[in-house]
Amino acid sequence: MANASAGLFGIQIVWGLQSVTTSRIFQSLGADMADLPFLWIAAPVTGLLIHPLIGWLSDRTRSPYGRRRPYIAVGAVLTAGAMIFMGSANTLGAAVLALWLLTLSVNVAMQPMRALIADIVPQDQLPRAYAVQVVFIGAGAIFASCLPWVLAQLPAIELQTSGVRSSWRLAYFVGAAALLATMGWTLATTREPPRTDSAATPTAPITAHPLRPVFWLAIGLAIVGGAAALGIRREVYLLAGVFLAYGALQTLVLALRRRDPTRPMRGVLEIVLCIGAMPPVMRRLAVVQFFTWFALFTVWVYAVPSVAAHQFGNPAPGSAAYEAAADWVGVLFGVQDAVAIVAALCLPRIARAIGVARCHAACLAIGALSFVAMSLAPGAGLLALPWAGLGVAWASILSLPYAIVATAGPGERLGVNLGVHNIFLVLPQLFGASVLGLVIQGVFHGQLGLILPLAALSFLAAAVLSARLPSQSQPSWG
Repeated sequence: MANASAGLFGIQIVWGLQSVTTSRIFQSLGADMADLPFLWIAAPVTGLLIHPLIGWLSDRTRSPYGRRRPYIAVGAVLTAGAMIFMGSANTLGAAVLALWLLTLSVNVAMQPMRALIADIVPQDQLPRAYAVQVVFIGAGAIFASCLPWVLAQLPAIELQTSGVRSSWRLAYFVGAAALLATMGWTLATTREPPRTDSAATPTAPITAHPLRPVFWLAIGLAIVGGAAALGIRREVYLLAGVFLAYGALQTLVLALRRRDPTRPMRGVLEIVLCIGAMPPVMRRLAVVQFFTWFALFTVWVYAVPSVAAHQFGNPAPGSAAYEAAADWVGVLFGVQDAVAIVAALCLPRIARAIGVARCHAACLAIGALSFVAMSLAPGAGLLALPWAGLGVAWASILSLPYAIVATAGPGERLGVNLGVHNIFLVLPQLFGASVLGLVIQGVFHGQLGLILPLAALSFLAAAVLSARLPSQSQPSWG
């Protein structure tokens, strides 16, 4: 388990550096705060496309090296190159392009890493295996959170280059080396079970998966019309595009099936069918994940500006006080991840006692209370305690839903099921990127103090819905 999970240490360095430095780099290169959600949109868009596609491809890959490992290797190399590009960016346009390349590449590597552990571990050991993954994820995140601050203490590191602190740039170079080392370890020490021809997945009849293209097209057109009539910002059109594209793909599937009902669907069209064929527990879990990841995206984008505004006197981006606030947020994320490591080791026993759904709901409720406490904290030092509470929720978010999905359907569709599940992690982020700028300016009138209560409400909704998940869908926790 440990060898197969080691690569996630490097992958989480990528996500950790993004969460700690991306908003800071964008603002240092001239981005306006209201544009941050739109500039962050690379993560949800690439995740939406790459995860189900790589899952579908890896389920069907036949090679002497296995079906997951080739994608892990290619993704690792591409991600390391994108990290070097990100660390070298001197303009806002270059930084945005680097973020797109980085998130695309790391998603290529990450999706097979999740499926790999389910391929090589017995089902009754999956919860423990995903808990071990959380340990490596947490350790990588701590490393990433602290790395820019540690590098800033080195006397040879100059303060800024093109407005961006050199310690941030060097952090991406160090992270690239760590990524290659840990992913290389996983590839060198992990062997996949042989795949037989019987693992090929037949496409289910269309009658088993009713499609509603008119419904999705109508939603997309309604969003476009409403945005145009109200003069809403450009981000909303991206959300409309997702609904329109999904409706168009369903229309194409229906047209092909009417022409030849026996014709098998392949690639993106089969993924469309798999979305319709999701097991019931995955459908209900998707709603839980929507509220969960909307709140997380909100915090990732606005953690630094919010803490700077309310605990550090609202300094200007690039000032010494703003950088101190950003460094402290990095430390807080480190606290969150350290607590997540400990919590992940306790979750299997708690889930066995009270049930997976209730355990996940309780952790999300702790996260909601933590967001409230963050908004009320009078000083920066007092933020550590609620951020630790968020670590409990983070441990559950990274393990319990994956264990549920891994046992929700047939093993030959594990990769695509995990990819489809990931759609409902990135859709709320795309939604957040589309509407948060509008909410901040038009509803909150620029008051960042309302961001954390909004995240708390979203987590609370997720907790309530998680508690209502059917117990019979829960995996065995032995």
